[in-house]
Amino acid sequence: MTGHVDAAWRFGRKTGLVLTAGGSRGAYQAGVLKRIGEIPALRGGPSPFPIVTGASAGAINGTLIAGGSEDFHDATRRLARLWSQLRTEQVYRTDVRALLRNGWKLGLDVVTGANFGAGRVASLLDTSPLPAFLKEHLPIGGVGRAIDAGRLYALAVTATGYHSGKSYTFIEGRKGHPLWLKSRRVALATKIGIEHVCASASIPVVFPPAPVMIDGVTAWFGDGALRLTTPMSPAIRLGANRLLAIGIRCSAAADNLTRAELAPAGEEDAMTLRRPPLSQICGVFMNAVFLDHLDADLDHLRRMNELIAAMPEASREAVNGKMREPIKVVEPLAISPSEDLAVIANALKHRIPATVRYLLDALGTPDARSADLTSYLLFDAEYTRELIRIGYQDASSRIDEIEAFLRQPAVAASRGETAEE
Repeated sequence: MTGHVDAAWRFGRKTGLVLTAGGSRGAYQAGVLKRIGEIPALRGGPSPFPIVTGASAGAINGTLIAGGSEDFHDATRRLARLWSQLRTEQVYRTDVRALLRNGWKLGLDVVTGANFGAGRVASLLDTSPLPAFLKEHLPIGGVGRAIDAGRLYALAVTATGYHSGKSYTFIEGRKGHPLWLKSRRVALATKIGIEHVCASASIPVVFPPAPVMIDGVTAWFGDGALRLTTPMSPAIRLGANRLLAIGIRCSAAADNLTRAELAPAGEEDAMTLRRPPLSQICGVFMNAVFLDHLDADLDHLRRMNELIAAMPEASREAVNGKMREPIKVVEPLAISPSEDLAVIANALKHRIPATVRYLLDALGTPDARSADLTSYLLFDAEYTRELIRIGYQDASSRIDEIEAFLRQPAVAASRGETAEE
């Protein structure tokens, strides 16, 4: 066992796995990880990622990978199987009674206002089935065992505090792992539980706030992507100098829509723009929460790497000698969908339970290429299997690059630093 642990640590030394948010789009990450788990050098051994961070759906995926880090190949297969067999009613209630009860509460709030106690509605959907589902399938206890065995340095799950508005990163890790307290970001050492994962995955407005006990006080949290504008930051602060990030945004689709918006009338790419329905506006809101942060963070990281690389070694050492958090080069590898997941969701929107589809239809019908709201809420096996297929295919097309990225010596290792440093 020790030999396997040491080999895996060298294979992925100080490599962080960053899993972004995205509701049901998280199935794409499962497909990517399944293909990575099939790399021959990883079969039968521990995870190559000693640092795992995630928010929202990424928190769910990251917890399973971290908890199952003893056998990475098996963990990735279990993750893909979990998503491929997913049913909507395992995530939120779809029965007429639940929908009518929420509608009745909302009606009372609107009619009576604050005079008779408004605020009865916590969310559009009732996610009471989700905690039990996650408890059944996530190997929460495996996280601590992996840390004790040296297979895992830390798991970090991020949620948004609804009272302070700050980004809270809950960390279960090796003794002495970094913590931070910034103006908008807080890191807390804790034993990760289902409540932390549920808090991180509570999509704003759609899912209700989730309670988490902190020092004996119940605090309420929502989706981790809300305030985590730099999704790679937790992994970097935990010591990673190489990051494999799996996003859920198709850059080509976004670029095509931009060109269509800017194209003069009469040109081939031009599109007729109509007033967007509320469903499309909600989709853009979800995109702002889930999709945009990773691309911006990658741009910032690459600029910082260029700046550091341009500094003479003596100047870099002088700067680091005066900083509490030394600057360093962090090498990223990002994998994102090659296909527009909104278009796929729109083609399968009939798979949404009738009660929920009725609610979404009331918000209007968006353009097929802008059906983003549906793409986050379609927790259906036919949809998730297609996303797993795309993720698997995207990883396959870059598998040599991914394996080389995981195999190459870490930046720190080239300077003679040890894994413990």
